[in-house]
Amino acid sequence: MKGSLFLIHWHEAEAEAHAEMLRRTDWQVEIECEDGARAAKKIKNKPPNAVIIYLTRLASHGRHTATHLRESASTRELPIIFVGGNPEAVQQSRTKVPDGVFISEEELRQALVNIAKQT
Repeated sequence: MKGSLFLIHWHEAEAEAHAEMLRRTDWQVEIECEDGARAAKKIKNKPPNAVIIYLTRLASHGRHTATHLRESASTRELPIIFVGGNPEAVQQSRTKVPDGVFISEEELRQALVNIAKQT
């Protein structure tokens, strides 16, 4: 097992598909697709190696969840990877979470290789 990831995506079927792809590459993946506060609570209770937030749907919800994670001492240093999204959503997210990693879906596997090396 490479480690654990927490995936946030606001469409359940898409979240499950993304999670399954990651599980096939030997990651343990937990998902949340309905409630950012619930995601933050789970992440704080059991911090993963990284949080993946898709900006392709309801980007403001993902951005708000990431901002909340940055405000907490227990998750302040946790890697947050933002995936996809339109240029406006990405720019707004960069402003709110400047230390986040912003990538395309095609770049996700390489970003996770880097995370695995750090664990």
